[in-house]
This record gives sequence, structure tokens and C-alpha cells, in this order.
Amino acid sequence: MKLVFAGTPEVAVPALDALIASDRHEVAAVVTRPDAPAGRGRRLVASPVAERAEEAGIEVLKPARPRDEDFLARLREIAPDCCPVVAYGALLPRAALDVPAHGWVNLHFSLLPAWRGAAPVQHAVMAGDEVTGASTFLIEEGLDSGPVYGVLTEEVRPTDTSGDLLTRLAFAGAGLLVATMDGIEDGTLHAVPQPPEGVTLAPKITAEDARVRWSEPALRVDRVVRGCTPAPGAWTVFRGERLKLVQVTPVTDRADLAPGELSAAKNNVYVGTGSHAVELLWVQPQGKKPMRAADWARGVRIVHGELLGA
Repeated sequence: MKLVFAGTPEVAVPALDALIASDRHEVAAVVTRPDAPAGRGRRLVASPVAERAEEAGIEVLKPARPRDEDFLARLREIAPDCCPVVAYGALLPRAALDVPAHGWVNLHFSLLPAWRGAAPVQHAVMAGDEVTGASTFLIEEGLDSGPVYGVLTEEVRPTDTSGDLLTRLAFAGAGLLVATMDGIEDGTLHAVPQPPEGVTLAPKITAEDARVRWSEPALRVDRVVRGCTPAPGAWTVFRGERLKLVQVTPVTDRADLAPGELSAAKNNVYVGTGSHAVELLWVQPQGKKPMRAADWARGVRIVHGELLGA
């Protein structure tokens, strides 16, 4: 099939690479979000998908809005058979959805209908899911509600951050997306409506969602930190400034600390929660690089009874 691939961040690049490598399909063009300011200089930078497409000599379309008539006219000129999508980042209007004969097929990083929305992997980790996965589905105008072509499952490991899990799903999902294109092309694959039961939503994680509440159990604190790593980053407050929590681990033999109470030894830093303590392993003070929590504690000279989150 002739394809127009839509995607923006690094997590979409494995799928684009897999489609480019396929000997059954042609990636005629790529649709991605416009260049965005990045870094301290805030200069405009192309998306990872745009950079990869340009390296491969593929036409790149960067509409400000997918409803822009210039974009829609070019899409009609290309006349794709299907448009595979991975984390494009913009809502597609009906005028765009109607262009390809086989529609727009999204690779979504959850087992639909669970975790519909922008942050399925973060929510799966924060909720303590033991298994998640990826799904390919036909895009409709509803939120991730279209019929499903295929799924794969992936274990959520006890120490997984959302970044770890998303990386594995990106590469496994790339194969699923190619297999879905193959099945659509040869007529052996048909989309099945999602069941009405089991729908959960995964909206974008806000900064407030990422704030650690020390009154919650240690298991929940650990899940929030892992689910918000690398982005947007779990955080708390220490002496009036934000402290990012990069890595923690629950410890069952410390239940003597009040929620948020710090206890620093030579090589360990513990914080009380609503259950037993967690050990801080890596933190990132405001304006600084990540560092070992023990090094941070020595530098700030924690006072007995000091609290995080106060």
C-alpha cells in the first residue's frame, strides 16, 4: 500500500523505521507537528519523526492544523491507501479521515479499551497494572474508540519507569503496526469493535498529578515516581523549592518515620509515607543535574525532623 505516516516524538520513530524497511509498502510522505522551540536558546527544532523522514528522503508535511486546506489538498494529491499513526499529537478532522481508502490506523500503547487518551503508559504504571500492551485501531472521531485490528501484551516489571515500558512497547508495537498494514492490504485482517466494558481514561499527566503526597502508602509513592519518569517528573518540596524525585524504592523495615519525615545516614536517605518508608536513590534539586540522594543529603545537611512536601 501507499502510506502516509503520522507521528511526532522519538517513540514513533521505530514504527516509521519498520514501515520504511517493509518490502510490501511505500511510505510516500510523513505528517508531523510543526517545528517547536527547544533548549536554552529556544530555537526551532524539527520533530524526531521529521528528522528521520528527511534522512530517508521522504516528503515531510508540517501543518499547523490538520484541517488546513493546503494540507488536505496535498494529502488528496498523494492519495494514500492508508495512514498509520503513532503519537501524532493533533486531532484529525473528518475531511482528513476520509482521504485514505483504508482510513487512519493508530498504534496506541494500551490494551484498549483500557487507558484511552494521551498518557496510557504513565497511567498503567501509576495504577499498578501488571500487564499492559499495544493496540492498532481504526481512528474515528471519538477518543481512541475505534475498532481494533490487533493487540500485543507486555509485562509491567516491578522497577519499570514509564520511559522503560514505553521504549519496549515502541519497538514491539512497530512490528504490530507493520503486521496490521500487511493484513489490511491482503484482506485477512478486519477490525473488531471495542467492548463497552473496561473503558478507562488516560489524560495527560499534569504537574499536580506528579506531586508526591507523602501521606499515601509507599507503594503508591513508588508508582507515581516511576510513572512520571522521565516526564513530567515526580516532585516534592524541600525548604521551599521543588525537588525532583528520580528514583525511590520502598523499604519494609522502616515504619518509624512520619509522612514526609527525612532520615539521612551516611549512604542512605529515607522518607516516611502513609505506610512504611521509601529510600530516596536519585534526586534532582532545582536548577541542577540528577544526583545520588545521599550526596544531596550531605550537601544540604538535613536537620533532624525535617519534612519533604511541607
